[in-house]
Amino acid sequence: MELKTARLTLLIDPAKKTAFERLCAQQDLTPSQVVRQLIRDYLAEHGVTYVPGASPEAVAAPSHSTAKKPRHTDPASTRKRR
Repeated sequence: MELKTARLTLLIDPAKKTAFERLCAQQDLTPSQVVRQLIRDYLAEHGVTYVPGASPEAVAAPSHSTAKKPRHTDPASTRKRR
C-alpha cells in the first residue's frame, strides 16, 4: 500500500476543476485517486521505477532518457565565415 503523506499542489482553470470533480464523482472515484493513477501510469510509461513507501532517493532513473541531450559543437564550426 502506498503512503499518502506528500502533497502536490497545482493550479488549474476553475471550470476544468469542476468538470474533473464531476466526472470523478460519476465514476465513484475521488480526484486524488484519479491523479494518483495518472501519475503511476505516467511513471510506468517513461520507465521510472519506485518502491511505494520508500525514501525518495530510492527512485530509479528512467531506463531511457526522453530529455534532449546537450549538443556539443566544435567552436571553430560556429565562427562566422567571411
